[in-house]
Amino acid sequence: MSTQKKVALVVGANGVIGKNLIDHLSTLEGWDVIGLSRRGDRSSSPRLRYIAVDLLDANDTREKLSGLTQVTHVFYAAYQDRPTWAELVPPNLAMLVHVVNAIEPVATRLEHVSLMQGYKVYGAHLGPFKTPARETDAGHMPPEFNVDQQNFLEARQKGKAWSWSAIRPSVVGGFALGNPMNLAMVIAVYASISKELGLPLRFPGKPGAYDALLEMTDSGLLARATVWAATDPRCANQAFNINNGDLFRWSEMWPKIARFFELEVAPPLPMSLDVVMADKGPLWTSMMEKHGLVHPYEDVSSWRFGDFVFSWNYDMFADGSKARRFGFHEHVETEAMFFQIFEDFRRRKVIPKSASRLPVRRGPDL
Repeated sequence: MSTQKKVALVVGANGVIGKNLIDHLSTLEGWDVIGLSRRGDRSSSPRLRYIAVDLLDANDTREKLSGLTQVTHVFYAAYQDRPTWAELVPPNLAMLVHVVNAIEPVATRLEHVSLMQGYKVYGAHLGPFKTPARETDAGHMPPEFNVDQQNFLEARQKGKAWSWSAIRPSVVGGFALGNPMNLAMVIAVYASISKELGLPLRFPGKPGAYDALLEMTDSGLLARATVWAATDPRCANQAFNINNGDLFRWSEMWPKIARFFELEVAPPLPMSLDVVMADKGPLWTSMMEKHGLVHPYEDVSSWRFGDFVFSWNYDMFADGSKARRFGFHEHVETEAMFFQIFEDFRRRKVIPKSASRLPVRRGPDL
């Protein structure tokens, strides 16, 4: 492996995955970082800069990336949301193709392309699937853009000096604004609004989802695992499930989350958050004034994704032992992850601070 300075191109820099990956890379010696997103970012440093680019536009992508000759590692975590599974395929495949088409001819030192995937590879979004899911599991009926993206990389890499990896996290927990897939934000804002209205914290998911087994992936752990897989030669051209390492049920976790927000718990009540929270913008504006919050409602709303996760009335977890066999041994307690993220939201004035600042009672390990 080259001993020269590494240059990371993080595609999807403002999402919960890309942002936390940039934060991690920025702490590592020997790395410079370039972040790509539609909006770009005004912040920069000697080792970090951002480029605003429309990845759906092949010409704009080629023009904006034409000067990135020193890139050694591409970390692809971009995502375009669409209403149906079939509609997700064209834009999400096209963006990856445009990036690789633009970078490969100019980045002569390219070593690795990392692709961020998820459990959709296993059909987890379609209904009950084989658990624990393993990287060797059989494929499922398309459409599925994660699979198409990996097929593209595998075909493109043949005979090339660079390698690829596919990283498959569960639901990712971390900080990001305006992100369509941020479960921790969904819970924090839902709990804050419940408290403002004097309501108990009701689990809004489908019957059965309250007792299903599931897991999550801490964004910091994911960032470390992603860089590990991209730089360890043993991981070349491999896929890895990356998760916290523990399982939980909402029936156990939900009361603990309620306790954190100093809320009572009432029995679950199935409801679409996308529907019932649609009129809460004015309430949130008043909460911003009352509690000194700094982010408008549209930046903290991920209700559609919350409905998606809370609809899983079946087990949702994968086997993470392959990563351990290849050398990555980190783990995170999911309960602690939730509380740390919520406290981070409070520090950033995303949600109101606790009124009484009571200490959170920790339950036994799950």
